[in-house]
Amino acid sequence: MDYKAIAQETAQEILRYNQDTSGWKVVKTSKKITVSSKASKKFHGNLYRVEGIIPESTSKLSEFLYKPENRVTWDKSLKVYNMVHRIDSDTFICHTITQSFAMGSISPRDFIDLVHLKHCEGNMDVISCFIFFFLNHLANSVDFPAYPPSSKYIRGYNHACGYVCSPLQENPAHSKLVMFIQTEMRGKLSPSVIEATVPSNLISFILNAKNGIKAHRIPSGHGFHQNGHSSFLKKK
Repeated sequence: MDYKAIAQETAQEILRYNQDTSGWKVVKTSKKITVSSKASKKFHGNLYRVEGIIPESTSKLSEFLYKPENRVTWDKSLKVYNMVHRIDSDTFICHTITQSFAMGSISPRDFIDLVHLKHCEGNMDVISCFIFFFLNHLANSVDFPAYPPSSKYIRGYNHACGYVCSPLQENPAHSKLVMFIQTEMRGKLSPSVIEATVPSNLISFILNAKNGIKAHRIPSGHGFHQNGHSSFLKKK
């Protein structure tokens, strides 16, 4: 299977989401972060759009979000985040296990995601690690044999998701981060629970990323300790 080609195609899909201004409904705002949603064309659920400003340059922010190392040190939604197969320098497969949340009523999930980083014209980064997919959705129910589903976790299904990082026009030292999420929930989770829970978790993700950037910034200003990306969670 040509994972690289699939990742490139999905990067273009995320860019189309980013350019799509119609049909979005604002479902939550908090601390200058906005979450909007519309019906997904991929499954019977929502495509979420999250927008916020991060006080860091686009190049450093994209690296911070992209690198798998130490992701669990700042992303509080994750228990495990491991790269399990490298395809090339910008494309790999990751295994993720989420934390439980909502006071334990939503159990941990695991994911196998295809991850890709794409640099675009105009100093804009599309981070395809949230251009990620659950492998069973790539083609013909293909799985990653080294990491079959486990009886310990419900395996989540991520349709095309992604980050778009771009310099803030009025202050290029800061970045606009737009995140797209469409995760197909498995297990016994009603649409009302999803709609009540996911927007708050998306806001928490960006707040945690901001805190993580502060904690991992090297005092000399020459870069970051390496960090990585996240996936989303489901319920029993």
